[in-house]
Amino acid sequence: MSDEVQVERRGAVQWITINREARRNALNEDVVRRIDAGIVAAMADGDCRAIVLTGAGDKAFCAGADLAKGTQGFAFAVDFARPQHYIVELFKRLEACTLPVIARVNGHVMAGGFGLLCACDLAVAADDIRIGTTEAKIGVTPMMILPYMLRLLPPRRLQEMCITGEQFSAAEALEWGVMNYVVPRAELDAKVDWLLARITDKSPTALRLGKQAFHAMRDMALNEALEYAKVMVPVMSSTEDAKEGMAAFQEKRPAKFSGN
Repeated sequence: MSDEVQVERRGAVQWITINREARRNALNEDVVRRIDAGIVAAMADGDCRAIVLTGAGDKAFCAGADLAKGTQGFAFAVDFARPQHYIVELFKRLEACTLPVIARVNGHVMAGGFGLLCACDLAVAADDIRIGTTEAKIGVTPMMILPYMLRLLPPRRLQEMCITGEQFSAAEALEWGVMNYVVPRAELDAKVDWLLARITDKSPTALRLGKQAFHAMRDMALNEALEYAKVMVPVMSSTEDAKEGMAAFQEKRPAKFSGN
């Protein structure tokens, strides 16, 4: 992995850190592809139970796309011969990821960095951070991250953010459902560890199927979602983890999940 993206296994958790503190952990094509590679590696490891995505230092989680002139992967450059875009591909990877992805929000979150945050499953933030979709200030709109923001934020608040480009606080993000937890900066790592402990002892199979169902049902009409659930319940119940979980419950002992 490049020094600009650090990937580290800590027990059952894959930590992926954007290590561009001098550039406020901004994204370019190489960084995005290396984040993607870290996610793929975690999913391929049967002993991995969760992913933490964060930024280096304490100033920025991610400032969005690197807008410096001449930087690799300039955000608004398009190769019309290649319909894929690296940021869209990363968002799709996060959507399909079979492991819970937790954003450890260590600093300010701007523009595309906010889209990255919204694409994670859970988020824990320091209480002194600021968040903003500042694209309007440079003559564009947050088009690529809008689908994820629309899923999380109240429409009126989101529209105001996009129109004004103004920032909001961690407390407001918590109130609007963007964050799961907001804590004093000194307690950030302890809270992330606390959340991970509640995840890594659960059935990997249940989490995998649950994430799949969550994302699928979110885009379905009610009747369609109920039909999907009807099909998935027997599939879920037939897994080794489901059988082990039921046996452990009946025998009043801790479950030993295999991930199968």
